[in-house]
Amino acid sequence: QVQLVESGGGLVQPGGSLRLSCAASGFTFSTSAMSWYRMSWYRQAPGKEREVVAGITAPAGTTNYADSVKGRFTISRDVAKNTIYLQMNSLKPEDTAVYYCNLVHRGYYYWGQGTQVTVSS
Repeated sequence: QVQLVESGGGLVQPGGSLRLSCAASGFTFSTSAMSWYRMSWYRQAPGKEREVVAGITAPAGTTNYADSVKGRFTISRDVAKNTIYLQMNSLKPEDTAVYYCNLVHRGYYYWGQGTQVTVSS
């Protein structure tokens, strides 16, 4: 059974940084050319729809970002630790949201429970 567990959220001042982690169990990251999967970070602010923030696609490790976070956020993966990260720099109040980790593999979608990020002075 696939489980995704996010961590690293919290309260940070505008201009600050946070690093979110998403540890996957029941699923093994692979760099094999035959292994396609996509892991993404989404966020949902109060009263708004959930939106994709950043994604990384295996096996190539191709990344992409929402325009609102380009140049500030970086998604990465550690295959050995079965974990992906979201490094968030230059945080703004509008980045405040619950951040969710998502895995798409073989037509199935998996979600973590979310971690709260609050950017406020």
